[in-house]
Amino acid sequence: MTRTLKGAGKTRSLLTPTDPGRDGFLELLDRAAALKLAKRAGREQPVLTGRNIALVFEKNSTRTRCAFEVAAYDQGAHVTYLGPSGSHLGKEESVADTARVLGALYDGIEFRGFAQETVAELARHAGVPVWNGLTDEWHPTQMLADVLTMREHQPGPVEAISFCFTGDGRGNIARSLLVTGAMLGMDVRIATPDELRPPEALVKEAERLALTSGARVLVTGDLPAALDGAAFVHTDVWVSMGEADAEWDRRVPLLTPYRVTPQVMAATGRPDTRFLHCLPAVHDTTTELGRRIHRRYGLTGAEVTGEVFESAASVVFQQAENRMHTIKALLVAALGE
Repeated sequence: MTRTLKGAGKTRSLLTPTDPGRDGFLELLDRAAALKLAKRAGREQPVLTGRNIALVFEKNSTRTRCAFEVAAYDQGAHVTYLGPSGSHLGKEESVADTARVLGALYDGIEFRGFAQETVAELARHAGVPVWNGLTDEWHPTQMLADVLTMREHQPGPVEAISFCFTGDGRGNIARSLLVTGAMLGMDVRIATPDELRPPEALVKEAERLALTSGARVLVTGDLPAALDGAAFVHTDVWVSMGEADAEWDRRVPLLTPYRVTPQVMAATGRPDTRFLHCLPAVHDTTTELGRRIHRRYGLTGAEVTGEVFESAASVVFQQAENRMHTIKALLVAALGE
């Protein structure tokens, strides 16, 4: 079993976005905001000196790896990075055995990969905190950064925040935003074609959370209805890492009506609507993927146009920086007390 934080019901591990509960999630955001201010003022106090953290990656990463490494270093901890070919995990050694080895050597383990069951099994056997840096089902550390970013642009009660996700409703970002917003009492809209709706059981779970929190939950194919009055518009890549390239042929026709354009941003009816994206984004032809999409489908960009991505409404790089501050709060809460 993983060790618990001081205080009832708070767990050191983070496997899904709802694990901390509403109060625990908001406490992490408050801690992240304080750590961000302290770092910028040059008065951050390391509390993780002597701690060791294993970073286990089945999938490549820019923001998650860098955020965990910088957060740990700032707080005095050491990290070991085990990349997609850097360990025996799941190939020559079982997840349970790897967990017991790493748990004996390290104070905490981050995992980024494919199956949610892998990170869950690590947590069952490691005996130390385990943090989900992304699986096919969930992206809980991204949710911390996303909500911190929204709060920075809309101070006040989190329940007053309205946001719309537009795109593939089955992906880990849409799923995570749905349950996170429902848990926190936010106004949540998921705009997605019927073929890509989140699983019905997940929608029911969000509705159940909303009964307690007072959240408003809408899952719809009607993008204009989902956009109306939204203070924030989120999207994500149309085909995720590990999925077949042929998926683009199926999803481009389905998702092109849901891409974020200047007209979509204007459809919120709010001049202050902000754009968020977990990154990397396909927004131009400067990448190999962007050029391939342009050749195959005639699109410059995919889920978002360059006009929106580079506009004053875009806060994607503030959002990316907040990955580090929120992950640092997670590490400090788990290992520093």
